[in-house]
Amino acid sequence: MKKNDLLIFDATLRDGSHAIKHQLELSTVEHYCSQINDSGLYTVIVGHGNGLGASSLQVGLSKYTDLQLLTVARRSLEKPKLGVYMIPGFGTIADNILPALDCGAELFKIGCHCTEADVTQQHIEFLSRKGIEVYGVLMMSHMASPERLLVEVQKMEDYGAEGVILMDSAGAYLPQDVKDKISLLVDHVNIRIGFHAHNNLGLAVANTLAAVDSGATIIDGTLCGFGAGAGNCQLEVLVAILQKQNQLSNINLYNLMDVGDCVIRNEIGYQKGLDSTSVISGLSGVFSAFAIHVKNAAKQYGVDPRDIYVELGRRKVVGGQEDLVVDVALHLSQKKKKDDASYVLESLL
Repeated sequence: MKKNDLLIFDATLRDGSHAIKHQLELSTVEHYCSQINDSGLYTVIVGHGNGLGASSLQVGLSKYTDLQLLTVARRSLEKPKLGVYMIPGFGTIADNILPALDCGAELFKIGCHCTEADVTQQHIEFLSRKGIEVYGVLMMSHMASPERLLVEVQKMEDYGAEGVILMDSAGAYLPQDVKDKISLLVDHVNIRIGFHAHNNLGLAVANTLAAVDSGATIIDGTLCGFGAGAGNCQLEVLVAILQKQNQLSNINLYNLMDVGDCVIRNEIGYQKGLDSTSVISGLSGVFSAFAIHVKNAAKQYGVDPRDIYVELGRRKVVGGQEDLVVDVALHLSQKKKKDDASYVLESLL
């Protein structure tokens, strides 16, 4: 594998978990992994949407444990590497990384908020020293300048990460933003740079292409765009475009399409398109995985979900602060009652 080879990281069985409230069936994981072996993908990431150890009332309880999901995936996955994701704070070395290694995980992605790479140090260093393939992930990366991201990437490089992936967690990027950030990082570090897009503004594929054009060599996406909120960069669409540009000849496009249609669309029943709340969440810069929480809170308190997104964006809420969605919905509900009461009073005067 050459440094400039483009690697495709498949997050379908991780980010897609958000879209179905972390209720992935073991049979679906087994079916998916057994059918994806001839795809040419570099790794398939498996687990709870927020990674190892994240199953909880706050962000969503998984139907099955991390180890159950990984054990089933390991049995069926032969050619792509079995990968996992973990955010320090949700998971630990002793409770999550070591058991995942015992289950056969070969590749780790360690994520954090885009300005907090320090919290990943012990985890990345631990894996790197053991000779395990490990990558850093900077979440909500639209919230930091290119220069600040460079500082954080350089930290992860020093810790031993083989690459760092910028995650557009809110789907807030425009192509020029991607170019500015990716090109600066590629020019100043000696490890791979990657990009993980969300589709809140309908730009996931365009932004990913901009990342590749700017020197990114890791692409993180999902089949059918199966993922949090408006979904991710749709891998089969991206691969089709790159192959049209005479890239990624080692990827079996028909296999990706067949697995997407068979497992994601037919078996899971995922049919996703952009809606107004997806666009507003992207414009507001709000974490895509908040979609279900916002929908439920809006219904419970009788407020417009778009207003919730705008207020969450104003407060610069990040992943892990899902509990604030209810606070915002309650605040908006109370404000609405007060405004309605004022309107009625004024109309009577």
